[in-house]
Amino acid sequence: MAGNSFNASKRSTSKKGASMGSGGKNRAGLKGRGKTLPADERPWHKGYSGTEKLPEKTARKQDKERRAAAAEGRAPKVGVPGTKDTTWGRGGGRATGITRTQSSRGGVRGGGPRGPRIAPGRRSNPTKEGPELLLGRNPVVEALRALVPATALYVAQGIDIDERVTEIVRTSGDRGIPILEISRNELDRMTGGVLHQGVGLQVPPFAYEDFDDLVNAALEQTAPLLVALDGITDPRNVGAVIRSVAAFGGHGVFMTERRAAGITATAWRTSAGAAARVPVSQVVNLTRAIKSAQKAGFTAIGLDADGETDLYQLEAAVGPLLVVVGSEGRGLSRLVGETCDLRVSIPMASDVESLNASVAAAVTLAEVSRRRSQG
Repeated sequence: MAGNSFNASKRSTSKKGASMGSGGKNRAGLKGRGKTLPADERPWHKGYSGTEKLPEKTARKQDKERRAAAAEGRAPKVGVPGTKDTTWGRGGGRATGITRTQSSRGGVRGGGPRGPRIAPGRRSNPTKEGPELLLGRNPVVEALRALVPATALYVAQGIDIDERVTEIVRTSGDRGIPILEISRNELDRMTGGVLHQGVGLQVPPFAYEDFDDLVNAALEQTAPLLVALDGITDPRNVGAVIRSVAAFGGHGVFMTERRAAGITATAWRTSAGAAARVPVSQVVNLTRAIKSAQKAGFTAIGLDADGETDLYQLEAAVGPLLVVVGSEGRGLSRLVGETCDLRVSIPMASDVESLNASVAAAVTLAEVSRRRSQG
């Protein structure tokens, strides 16, 4: 009808759907990470002046700074260990048992002695597994022996007590680490069902070694041996390589910060505690780091199934050596492979195409160790 303004096809509702909130994730993402400790309270900083035992690599950093200062005729910029109290209200006696502090919800109640005030490392890869827990009796024992910073020890109720558990509980008590007895089901839930042997040690993010310090410390050894990881993304392979490095006399491992696995709880667990004894560094650019090691005197060999050099004919094994291990699947990246001095292949039966990255590293390190032992 003419003049009628009604339009039957006109939309009466908005195209825009209902708005959805973030569930508080945006607000949680804005929360800070807490106060950063001053340099004189960080055990891995050359300015550390705390009362806790001085780590060996911190002592090396301080000694390096003193030598540099003496050469330049200036005062060294280092701390004075033992001059600043870095402990928080510890109990004076030795822990003789396990403290039951499980709440009604299976969590941990406050109170009890607190451990040394130790800051986490300079860098860390965020874990996707929840709390950083080292699991298994051997990894936990090794971590405690190496004075790895820890915030809590979880012990499952009713586990078999052997000498390792006894040492774990005693050492944790001596260091003022809270010891929390929880049900086995609760520990299973915390670990996602991973085998834990009834113990778990909660630790802050891994403290990585400075790359220059890693190289310099290796060069102080009779036969320097380093391993570089080119884009390995499985933390189990990272842990297995670190374990092999420790077993065959290697002096350190380095890897890229991005697009690669770091030292997570899974890597700790797979290394069986070897990550507490082998220095590990992260670098921004792996190719640049390899070139830096080459300038320092290392021969870089890349493991490649199509390599032109046979592992069992590797004459460079007796000198300063850098073994570069490629990632799962693609192996060495093009630029890293071109940077290596040699590309080395492992002889295998014709019906086997390649080895797992960590297995290839273990075979190579074993052969290097054998050749060096012969002269």
